[in-house]
Amino acid sequence: MRVGLMIYGGLDSISGGYLYDRMLVEYLRRQGWPVEIISLPWCNYGVHLSHNLSRALLERLGQASLDLLVQDELNHPSLFWLNRQLRKRAGYPILTIVHHLRCSEARPAWQNRLYRWLERSYLGTVDGFIFNSQTTRASVEDLVGPAARAIVAYPGRGQLQSNLTPAQITRRAQQPGPLRLLFVGNLIPRKGLHLLLQGLSSLPRDSWCLEVVGRLEVDPPYVRGIRHQLAALGLADQVTLAGYLPDDELAARLAESHVLAVPSSYEGFGIVYLEGMGAGLPAIASTAGAAHEMIDHGQNGFLVPPADPAPLARHIGALIEDRERLAHMSLAAYQRYRSFPTWSQSSDRIYRFLQTWQSNPL
Repeated sequence: MRVGLMIYGGLDSISGGYLYDRMLVEYLRRQGWPVEIISLPWCNYGVHLSHNLSRALLERLGQASLDLLVQDELNHPSLFWLNRQLRKRAGYPILTIVHHLRCSEARPAWQNRLYRWLERSYLGTVDGFIFNSQTTRASVEDLVGPAARAIVAYPGRGQLQSNLTPAQITRRAQQPGPLRLLFVGNLIPRKGLHLLLQGLSSLPRDSWCLEVVGRLEVDPPYVRGIRHQLAALGLADQVTLAGYLPDDELAARLAESHVLAVPSSYEGFGIVYLEGMGAGLPAIASTAGAAHEMIDHGQNGFLVPPADPAPLARHIGALIEDRERLAHMSLAAYQRYRSFPTWSQSSDRIYRFLQTWQSNPL
């Protein structure tokens, strides 16, 4: 089957959504399916909207020799109207991979009303859906009603290899010294680093340390605010801004840490939590979004209300004081990780779903 995948930029972009897309493309190609990457340039949201009026893009898609076109839902501003014109020309079905809806993120209500309208318009133009979580499926069906032809395929485990044994995970938890916290994510407001710092500021300085791994150039004003916050709270000696790290170095940081804390205001899944659990790290995440599909509160991590630093401090403080509890939660996190499918298993699930469109395209 000849498949097209529409994305912004390139598959090597650093995010969980792009990892999901990249692993799927690699799997489909291993099955012998030609996959054409149809890349649109990264622009601001307003310029993306103008793509709907591009005759060149419409002609390119209309003349593409494809059996199936898969679009990353991230591209919805470029396609919400263009897809309607494309359906009159193209003989192939259009599917979308939905990682999370833009209108699910925390922002002013008037903005989300606009995004909600645009995303509803886009989602109404596609024939089938690939969701990364049950939460994402529910948010889409809240907009457009039941998805008749759809699949939920969780992101897989195994991208960051950890060779830690349960005995090593237990010994790590019981080591004396500060609780070693790790934050992994691009430094943008949605990931919640500022809230984590606010919560940590109420704990004794010698009881914890934090390493922050993630790109510093995505939102320079936010990073400047983080540096100012560190200085104002007097946390510069406890917090390291490591920037982006390649996979092998990130895996090493996971293996050395005690807890993964990424209190995002919303995650459609949150691959980073799964990766942390693979190294036996209890995860601290928000109640908003799909983290609850991985994290059992109080068992293998904690779920905290978004935008509230007090519960963050309380739960971290409990692990500082009780290393036996940390050890039990670390082992539970590792076992939860092992219950998730591998990337090959998840991609195979999507592959079999796509095969159904060969015999019954629409």
